Amino acid sequence: MRPTILIVDDEVTNIEIMNAVLEDDYEICFATSGEEALEVARMSMPDLILLDVLMPEIDGYEVCRQLKGDPALVDIPVIFTTALGDQEAEAKGLQMGAIDYVTKPLVPIVVRARVRNHLDMKRMRDELATLAVTDALTGLGNRRRMENQLTREIATLSLRGDALSVIILDVDFFKRFNDIYGHTEGDRCLSMVAAALNRAMLRAGDLAVRYGGEEFACMLPGTSHAEAMETARSILHRIAALGIPHSASDAASYVTVSMGVATAICTPGARPQSWISAADRQLYAAKAAGRNTVNGAEYEPAALMSF
Repeated sequence: MRPTILIVDDEVTNIEIMNAVLEDDYEICFATSGEEALEVARMSMPDLILLDVLMPEIDGYEVCRQLKGDPALVDIPVIFTTALGDQEAEAKGLQMGAIDYVTKPLVPIVVRARVRNHLDMKRMRDELATLAVTDALTGLGNRRRMENQLTREIATLSLRGDALSVIILDVDFFKRFNDIYGHTEGDRCLSMVAAALNRAMLRAGDLAVRYGGEEFACMLPGTSHAEAMETARSILHRIAALGIPHSASDAASYVTVSMGVATAICTPGARPQSWISAADRQLYAAKAAGRNTVNGAEYEPAALMSF
């Protein structure tokens, strides 16, 4: 998949020039105003932004400030494009969070080289960031990955007023499992549960993580409560089908899980922890109901904010 570059300039001719320079190697999207740039950035999540400094209403500096203040967009590298060509303007842009400057008239070979270099650096940063949010045992994302991704998805889904569902699940009586079968078998059990969980993530944006210990979580963006409950029941059956013996469980003779599901429409300013807390509450209800089951609820945004 080719990297995506957002070109922002109020002069269409400049966009056409930069597009001609870059279109052979990258997917290009564009905006002709600061306000449009912020909207397109949130919708397309580009890998790099070429941002004109001098624009009417919202100039490039303000766009950059808002990009760097948005948790979902802060890591997107910004290269300013300008005809100003003075050191004070360049310093201001770098202080705002831009990574580089190119001056107009643009020199194609310079633009291509700088874009390529900064995308290579971003790729390396992304790879290191991936290692930092990956659980070493299961290969799933970890708690930090979940929290980071929730923040981004809530920001994106809020623009559409779309739903977000979160599933929290525990392996039932896992301490007893470790006590009887040993920690090596316990690790093997968690790895098998993780693989089954990952196979249940059917949409491109779905995410399964190991949240901690024997606890896992799933994020299902753009998923209704009915669909999320269906996914949870699928997970329940997939893990039961593994047939991992568990002679000390009060729920079954094999390894089972209990699950809580929380769904709500995303609104600006909504906190990721609200979904986690709501799903946790549903998980406790599932455990109280005897485990090896799913409990869930759909929340109004205002009610969710109280968690």
